[in-house]
Amino acid sequence: MRNLLAVVLLASLAASAQTDAHHDAVNQRGDQAMGFMHSKTTHHFVLKPYGGDIDVSTNDPKDTDSRDRIRHHLSMIQKKFSSGDFTDPMFIHDRVPPGVPEMKSGKVSYEFAQTPQGARLKVSAQDEKTIAAIHDFLKFQIEDHQTGDPKAVQQ
Repeated sequence: MRNLLAVVLLASLAASAQTDAHHDAVNQRGDQAMGFMHSKTTHHFVLKPYGGDIDVSTNDPKDTDSRDRIRHHLSMIQKKFSSGDFTDPMFIHDRVPPGVPEMKSGKVSYEFAQTPQGARLKVSAQDEKTIAAIHDFLKFQIEDHQTGDPKAVQQ
């Protein structure tokens, strides 16, 4: 019984180390692709009835450099996603995130807006299948970035 407990504990520690290494790599590639440091900013991925929002803000309201970099990045993401270019999230996560094939369909609209400490990208669609794909994409982001955001649709 003690040996079994030791094996389970070691397996749990190994899985935790692998998860930490993956998260660190996601953050490192994210800093590179986005042009700002994840440690100075907060990401939120919010599922909505229309699809959802990607909201990024500075942790320090006086950090105008990060705020401006966030705004630049999300405005570029709006243009890239609108043209079907999802290379940034594929690079950051080292794989194609769920929902991307459906989001490339052209049935998704991307609306950029500045916020006081950063920016927001509203990702929306009209049909259930495409909205479900957006939800899959955002849920993946919540998990891989470990934001702790709810995975249920918010009103």
